Amino acid sequence: MVDGEVVGAIGAGLCVLLGVAREDEAADAARLAGRVARLRIFENENGKFDRSLVDTGGAALVVTQFTLLADTAKGNRPSFTEAAEPEVAERVYEAFCAALAALGVSVETGLFGARMRVEIANDGPVTIVLGSA
Repeated sequence: MVDGEVVGAIGAGLCVLLGVAREDEAADAARLAGRVARLRIFENENGKFDRSLVDTGGAALVVTQFTLLADTAKGNRPSFTEAAEPEVAERVYEAFCAALAALGVSVETGLFGARMRVEIANDGPVTIVLGSA
């Protein structure tokens, strides 16, 4: 939600919090989108992680989250110097969303750069950190 208005919503699927680092590029975004789409983290009929977002027909809500790049090594105030500049981050974010959609995943987004309220119903829960490498 942005300013009390829903800008993106999905049913079953994944909420992807995407942090873009200074060195990330569109090729990294495409590679990461492939990993997200094919990651087998949904249960099959036997309760085993064996199905991907593509297999289940689930959607992805992709929200930019530069705070994932926080460096807390010094002091009590996080540094975000490793986060990409907004214009670079937006290009990589859009490339990620486009690559995910090209793999057949229904993609909804937040509003880049806006202060958002994100509501997540985490069924499981399963939370996984993926790097672009």
